[in-house]
Amino acid sequence: MEESWKKLIEDMQNGSLRAMARLITRVENREDGWLDAMKAIYGKGGNARVIGITGPPGAGKSTLVDGLTRKLVDLGFDVGIIAVDPSSPFSGGALLGDRLRMGKATALEGVFVRSMATRGALGGLSQAARDAVKIMDAFGKQIVLIETVGVGQDEVAVVKTADLVLVVCVPGTGDAIQAIKAGVMEIADIFVVNKADLDGADQVVADIQAMLELGAGPSTPDVPVVKTSAVLGSGMDQLAAVMLERLESRQRDSEWLKRQVKEEILVLLEKEIARHLRCGWERNGNLDSVVRQVMSGERDPYSFVKEVVEQFAQSCPEIRT
Repeated sequence: MEESWKKLIEDMQNGSLRAMARLITRVENREDGWLDAMKAIYGKGGNARVIGITGPPGAGKSTLVDGLTRKLVDLGFDVGIIAVDPSSPFSGGALLGDRLRMGKATALEGVFVRSMATRGALGGLSQAARDAVKIMDAFGKQIVLIETVGVGQDEVAVVKTADLVLVVCVPGTGDAIQAIKAGVMEIADIFVVNKADLDGADQVVADIQAMLELGAGPSTPDVPVVKTSAVLGSGMDQLAAVMLERLESRQRDSEWLKRQVKEEILVLLEKEIARHLRCGWERNGNLDSVVRQVMSGERDPYSFVKEVVEQFAQSCPEIRT
């Protein structure tokens, strides 16, 4: 491993926030040597617990993260925050918005906030977030909160990498349940009805509970519904208590841990193989050549992909059948 990577890792382990931020940036940008760096970092952590927070825009997620972070710091936890923002990083407006909404938490000693945009996620946003979590873990963060700006496909993939997923709903948006895309409700470990000081909060709770009962089976896990008002600071004690209890029980679930590790290996492998193929094709121009052939009708994309997969299989004994 290059000296520059070694120095950053050493400085990070000595408590340098700047070194941690620089490591995340270099890994996110897939600079040469990033895999060796992550190999070295991987064994230095293993203690951080990861909580994904998602929900529709306007649900008050950043304010909720702010209040939750302050509560966790009060309880003695060292907290890192990853704010996923798919908007352009060049304007900086939305990234600044994260910090404004998390103003009180970001001012606390020991709290580290990292905004991540799609631009820098050459290996996929979910993998970039995983890598950032590993680096924060090695630094010594005990809890890492991942906040998404909405409920798009990338963002759901990000929060699914977490140990626990909070889905945030709010009253006053018409049908609050329908406001969240199908596929998101199923990933919730805890539902949070935020802005519970507004009219209609109890109805949202009732709607969620009715939905959960409809889908309940003998082995369906219990999913709690917690009311909060991030602006007023109410409900944070209960939410933190429920979260910590769920995290503890999840860490005792060896089958769940096995599935998480398996998923991490497969996603990392998939992204890296795709990245290497893309880089190679861009260098040698093969992809442009195939695109021209497809456009002219000389061949089709399926034949090309089959040819690539067969070549890969020939060079990889593990997948020959």
